[in-house]
Amino acid sequence: MNLDLAREIVANYEKHGWKLQRILSTNQNERDKIAEAFPAAVISAAEIDAVWFARPSNAGRQAWELRLVAEQPYALFEAFEADEGEEDREDARKEMENKMREYVGT
Repeated sequence: MNLDLAREIVANYEKHGWKLQRILSTNQNERDKIAEAFPAAVISAAEIDAVWFARPSNAGRQAWELRLVAEQPYALFEAFEADEGEEDREDARKEMENKMREYVGT
């Protein structure tokens, strides 16, 4: 994972009210460096380098965005209803990760 680029992406999202939630990393050898750079985020092994952000949305909803850590910006967005269960939300997030993997060709 390009940590400098990830820091830039996180800083940009935070300026717009997003909160870093999770980090997907292809290189678990860098896990300590990633954890040091982003101590509040959950780090998971993945086939893509990407970051998950969340923020409140309108009508009590919660918005989640998955952003690829790459020079070419690419992100997927989903807004969850306030009463939507965490299991359904997690299923939707996994589907978004699958779509992103397809996009990058892994």
